Amino acid sequence: MALKKILITGAAGFLGSHLCDKFHKEGYYVVAMDNLITGDKKNIEHLIGLENFEFVAHDVTNFIELRGNLDYILHFASPASPIDYLKIPIQTLKVGALGTHNLLGLAKAKKARILIASTSEIYGDPLVHPQTEDYYGNVNTIGPRGVYDEAKRFQEAITMAYNRFHGLETRIVRIFNTYGPRMRLNDGRVIPAFMGQALRGEDLTVFGDGSQTRSFCYVDDQVEGIYRLLLSDYELPVNIGNPYEITIKAFAEEIIKLTGTTQKIIYKDLPVNDPLQRQPDISLAKKILNWSPKVQRDEGMKKTFDYFKSLSPEELYKSEHKSFDKHIKR
Repeated sequence: MALKKILITGAAGFLGSHLCDKFHKEGYYVVAMDNLITGDKKNIEHLIGLENFEFVAHDVTNFIELRGNLDYILHFASPASPIDYLKIPIQTLKVGALGTHNLLGLAKAKKARILIASTSEIYGDPLVHPQTEDYYGNVNTIGPRGVYDEAKRFQEAITMAYNRFHGLETRIVRIFNTYGPRMRLNDGRVIPAFMGQALRGEDLTVFGDGSQTRSFCYVDDQVEGIYRLLLSDYELPVNIGNPYEITIKAFAEEIIKLTGTTQKIIYKDLPVNDPLQRQPDISLAKKILNWSPKVQRDEGMKKTFDYFKSLSPEELYKSEHKSFDKHIKR
């Protein structure tokens, strides 16, 4: 019996690489695709050369051609951190629009089921808390974050258009803050920023007064939720994330305790349109997928910190945060 074949775009990124691990382990033939603009091939180097795994260097905003059958597509190609989508805004919009269109077309031609990676950012700075899938969001379309938010909102719209007009089998996951090994230090996201500062002996930078909240999901839990959603019969968006909410200030204090450092917390102006609350309502995921996160934050953070401690000095001191400064104030 032939193996099921799955195409994973953004495969050399943080989440994409863990999905490659999961599906290869589950016995799928995995085609990993990435143009490496933000991904890193070292994230999947342990898979290269293995049976039933191949890497294709390709930009999904260009026409995609794959020979043979294809059963599933996971579309995870997109800049996903503030540093990335503020630095390459046009590419961010193009991968959300042209890239998604190309992959939906490929899915239609191959009669494959496709899962689109959306994000909690489609809710913007939410006026509803916690966020449920039927909330339409509060998004500034022309703000600096709009290139990412609107790319993802367009992804959802065109995916449902293909579902309704062409009868394509589609799935949409709305991903909330996810963390774990293979994240990039200093990419503008909270966890690698704090851990990088702690490891370098710097004070921890909190934007605003630290009262804004996030809900952090460990990558193994996130991957399991995505896996179950792909294989489910549900076609509308589903939140996958950890509903345990914490303020950024309290989280910074946790990081200081975890790392055993003596740094203090310093405060800077809040970035434009930075959401003040972020917490998923996962009632739907519990109901249709029988899914909820299992990894406790202290366990997940220890694994993540151990990963960052293993990085080379060159990686630890590489700075990517300077381009973020000009977006802090209006």
